[in-house]
Amino acid sequence: QVQLVESGGGLVQAGGSLRLSCAASKRIYSINFMGWYRQAPGKQRELVAHITSGDSTNYADSVKGRFTISRDNAKNTVYLQMNSLKPEDTAVYYCYVDTPLYDYWGQGTQVTVSS
Repeated sequence: QVQLVESGGGLVQAGGSLRLSCAASKRIYSINFMGWYRQAPGKQRELVAHITSGDSTNYADSVKGRFTISRDNAKNTVYLQMNSLKPEDTAVYYCYVDTPLYDYWGQGTQVTVSS
């Protein structure tokens, strides 16, 4: 069973930066894309960013220009560099991996941005 393990969340002041990492416990084959969702209290889970197997990226409008997604295929890891953080970025961030047969999700990591 593949597990996705996230790290890098925490508490930061507005304007600060954090880097999230998500590592798969085993090699995952036939990946369509890897990415990050987030869920704030009382809100629906929303896409933050994803990166395809061909390294094409897609970002939510609210994070464009501030967040950067990248991946290291050799390490089965996806990263999310978050700069210029805002209080509205506060949420639990979940990584995921999409394959033709199954979607994998991490357990979530809390990001809190204070004003």
